[in-house]
Amino acid sequence: MKNTLETRLGIFFALAVVVAVIIMEVIGGFEFFKGGKHVSARFNTVQELRKGDAVKMAGVEIGKVEEIRLDGDKVRVTMKLSDSDNVKTDSKAIIKFAGLMAQNFVSLSFGSPSAPKVENGTLLESVEQPDLSALMLKLESVASGVENMTRSLSGDSIQNVLGPLTDFLRASTPSLTAVLANMKIISSQIVEGKGTVGKLISDDSLYTSTMAAISNLNTTADNIKGAVDLARQVVTEVNEGKGTLGKLTKDEALYKETTTAMTNLKEILQKINQGKGSVGVLVNDASFLKNAQMSLQKLDKATEGLEDQGPLSVLGIAVQHLF
Repeated sequence: MKNTLETRLGIFFALAVVVAVIIMEVIGGFEFFKGGKHVSARFNTVQELRKGDAVKMAGVEIGKVEEIRLDGDKVRVTMKLSDSDNVKTDSKAIIKFAGLMAQNFVSLSFGSPSAPKVENGTLLESVEQPDLSALMLKLESVASGVENMTRSLSGDSIQNVLGPLTDFLRASTPSLTAVLANMKIISSQIVEGKGTVGKLISDDSLYTSTMAAISNLNTTADNIKGAVDLARQVVTEVNEGKGTLGKLTKDEALYKETTTAMTNLKEILQKINQGKGSVGVLVNDASFLKNAQMSLQKLDKATEGLEDQGPLSVLGIAVQHLF
C-alpha cells in the first residue's frame, strides 16, 4: 500500500468514525437517532438528577432523561422512552437513589391494566421522594442528641440517677418478698378453685347458670322483638285503615256519625240538667222524689202487715179485692 495523502486521510477518517461511535455509545448520543415517545413529569425538586440518567420500570431501563428545566414553581423532567408498551397514563414517576453517591434515576410504576398507553407529550403524575440531604441532616441531629445523652450519662450521673432507686429496692426487699409470696398463694388458690375468684373461674355450674341466663335474655329479647314487630304491624294496619281501629281512625263517615251522636248526647244532658222532658222532670222534680219515698214507705208497712198474717188470710184479702 502506498503511503499517499489519500491513504493517510482515509485511515484518519476511519479512526475518527470509530472514536465517534465509541464516544456516542458511551454518552448515549445514539438515543437521539432511536425512536421512542417523549413523556414528562413535574417535581418540586429533582435533587441530583441529571440529563442522561436512566428511566426504569421495575428495575428495567426503558429510557433516558432527555431534558430538565424549570416550569413555573416546579421542575419539568422530559424523558424519552425507548420501550413504552407498559407505561400507562396513570403511571407515576418518582426520583430514586441508586446509591449513596448521588446516582439517581426516574422510576415509573406500571399503572392500571385498563388505562390507555402513554402518547407523545403525556404528563405523568409525580411522587416526591424524601430529600437525601434532609435525611442526612436529621440523622446528624439524632446522632448529636445520642452523643450528648451519652456524655451526660457518665459514671457519676448514672450513680446519681440509679442510687435512690437502688436504696429504695434494698429497703423494700422484705415487703416486696412478702407481696410476691402472697400473690403466689392467691394464684395457687385460684388455680385450685378456692375462694370466690377461684369458684368463679373453676365452677362449671356457674358457667351453666350464666349460659342459661344469657339464653333467657336472648329469648326475652326475641319476645320483645316479636311484640315490637306485632305492634308495628298493628300501627301499620291502623294507618292503612284496616281492622276496627283502622276504620275508626280512617272512616270519615263514622267520625261524622260519632261527632253527631256526641252532640246529641250533649244536648240531651243539657236538657236533663235544665229539667226539660220526662227524664229531666224526674231528675229535677223534688216532689216526685218525696212521693216516691212515701210510696216506698207505705209499701214497706204493707209488707210488714202481710208478714204478720198467714198465707190463707193474705189469699182471702186478695180474693176480696179482686171480686
